Amino acid sequence: MGELGPADTNGILSLPWIRPERTSAGLGWDRLYLSRQHEQPYRAEFGPARTHQLILHLAGPVTVRRGVGSPGERSRRIPAGGLFLQPSHQELSVELGGELDTLHVYLPDSAVQEAAGSDAPVRLADRLGSVDALLEQLLLTLDRVVREWEPGARAYADQLGALVAAQLARQHRAGPDAPAAARPVEALTDRQFAQVRELMDERLAESLGLAELAAAAGLSVSRFARRFKARTGLPPHRYLVRLRVEQAGLLLRTGAEPIADIAVRCGFSHQEHLTRVLRAQLGTTPAALRRDG
Repeated sequence: MGELGPADTNGILSLPWIRPERTSAGLGWDRLYLSRQHEQPYRAEFGPARTHQLILHLAGPVTVRRGVGSPGERSRRIPAGGLFLQPSHQELSVELGGELDTLHVYLPDSAVQEAAGSDAPVRLADRLGSVDALLEQLLLTLDRVVREWEPGARAYADQLGALVAAQLARQHRAGPDAPAAARPVEALTDRQFAQVRELMDERLAESLGLAELAAAAGLSVSRFARRFKARTGLPPHRYLVRLRVEQAGLLLRTGAEPIADIAVRCGFSHQEHLTRVLRAQLGTTPAALRRDG
């Protein structure tokens, strides 16, 4: 078998507005094809492919419909970390409801059958917004291998691909004996999110713990953390940091308050803390933001 590429997929990556950021093309991978890209909203139908298609949502939430126009049409709002699985040799009708960063991985059915190690053929189920922490980490690691590619990593990539195939065969097969699919995580309601956001805005300068945020939504800490990420695509602490960065940037561009005071006012320990975060997230510094207005 030769190297897998776009010709082995169902054609989504051939849409004219999709420009992959990076792919595994040219690396000699014959059991896997990977592509990372930004997708625009679309509605289309695709023919069957000999490869299984696995899509990891890197952002979100975004609404996806599959089986559009059919009696089995389904719609789901999928957060970052959600998975879309399209088994090989099946037609696909799908609608993407918003812009989305995705990681696509395609692997031949032969890899799944080999990983299953069974005389009876294994059929995969289609998934729409399932959560599989192991698959998510395997796909992200494969993407990192492509980004930091060196010839000596070929065996590592093959091993990761085999683990992806094994997880699909074990946890995502179809049929009466198939394991139950992980249910998509329910997101915070509009009311719950508004209450949490109000608390964050009011106490931006304070150290807010998960317990306080969860209490504002009327949820346990673990349930709140999952539902918050399903709603925003970010864990609560990262979302809070983003709010602090946005407020600090606004004050720096529009006022003359000392930078050290702005840092504390926006929840940073000191000016150096604010500088580190701005440099990491925006690639700039407080002084540069103030100077550029």
